[in-house]
Amino acid sequence: MLEGLKVVEHATYMAAPGAGGVLADWGADVIKIEPPGGDPIRQFFASIGTDITDNPVFDFDNRGKKSVMLDASEEAGREAIRKLADDADVFLTNVRPGGLQRSGLNYETLSKRNPKLVYCALTGYGLDGPDADRPGFDIASFWSRAGVARLTIPKHLPPFPLRTAQGDHTTSLAAVAAINAALLERVKTGKGRLVDVSLLRTGLYTMGSDLAIQLFFGRVASTKPREEATNPLMNFFQTKDGVWLCVVPRQGNGDWAKIGRAFGAPHMIDDERFATPKSRRAHTQDLIAGLDAGCKQFTAKEFAERLDAEQIAWAPVQTLADVVEDPQVIAAGGIVETPSADGDAFKAPASPARFHGADDGPKGPSPKPGEHTEEILSGLGYSAAEIKSMRGEA
Repeated sequence: MLEGLKVVEHATYMAAPGAGGVLADWGADVIKIEPPGGDPIRQFFASIGTDITDNPVFDFDNRGKKSVMLDASEEAGREAIRKLADDADVFLTNVRPGGLQRSGLNYETLSKRNPKLVYCALTGYGLDGPDADRPGFDIASFWSRAGVARLTIPKHLPPFPLRTAQGDHTTSLAAVAAINAALLERVKTGKGRLVDVSLLRTGLYTMGSDLAIQLFFGRVASTKPREEATNPLMNFFQTKDGVWLCVVPRQGNGDWAKIGRAFGAPHMIDDERFATPKSRRAHTQDLIAGLDAGCKQFTAKEFAERLDAEQIAWAPVQTLADVVEDPQVIAAGGIVETPSADGDAFKAPASPARFHGADDGPKGPSPKPGEHTEEILSGLGYSAAEIKSMRGEA
């Protein structure tokens, strides 16, 4: 879909490279600018004390890109980046605003040279305000500062970290959407624009329903253990064979009788303690105890069939080991074959959207550090000696 679109990615770690990875899957020509030594995330496993040499974390965000190694601390390297952006459609960066301003790689400078440029600045906290130049990572800016960590845990429990790059990749999707909106606008106006995407604002949006309640009422309900759930029917239940299932009733009271039958607890349906949402909330623990006892009568297969017969929404609570074997994950295209540099292929997560009838998967392996430096910079007219210098090599 994005064939012919040139993206210059001046970014490291995960959120901005994740956005570039999605654009590359969808056909864009993404040139990844790496500092001497390469993107630090290439050292992901070494940083946690392992001897693993393969790096599926890097491969996932960077497959199908071309890598150019440039020393942006030197003016020659910075000018090469400007030249790459001169005929680019998109410039994607997560360098902090102050550094971009000092290096002449800010929006004002690049857009004067290329008025059609869509410039996406992906930061921790946005381009304005007292913390605009503060370094940001998803566990800090998205998870902690936006309130996600505090709201996610039940009261009185200490915070825990989010999983690897969860906030980063959510922000990647926000950046992809914003970039494509700006590209659509450019079709109509002929002009690019500055796109401001942050981990903080994406975190706020992901918690938007709760934040809307907080803003309107001045308070919000805390997250509670399953035995104290605000809506006890929307909960997790364990079957006779130890499998946990998530059960989700529709809004209103219409699913209560269906749930009572599915759980093998018809005697609970007309119990006045459980007859209305308000009374169920007042007797949450008794209700959950009764439903737990009902669920324990059945295996996961039997219980799933009973829920389906009543048309109740449910899902298994799966491990990632379960997920990779899930036939629906495979059918939905959630896992794709990704080329490796040695010509083989390995399985990796797919991009988040499917375009039926189009090639929307990985376009190639992730690049080696600086693999395409000579190819791309020589195309800009640089000599071999100049290229070696800009790579930070003596």
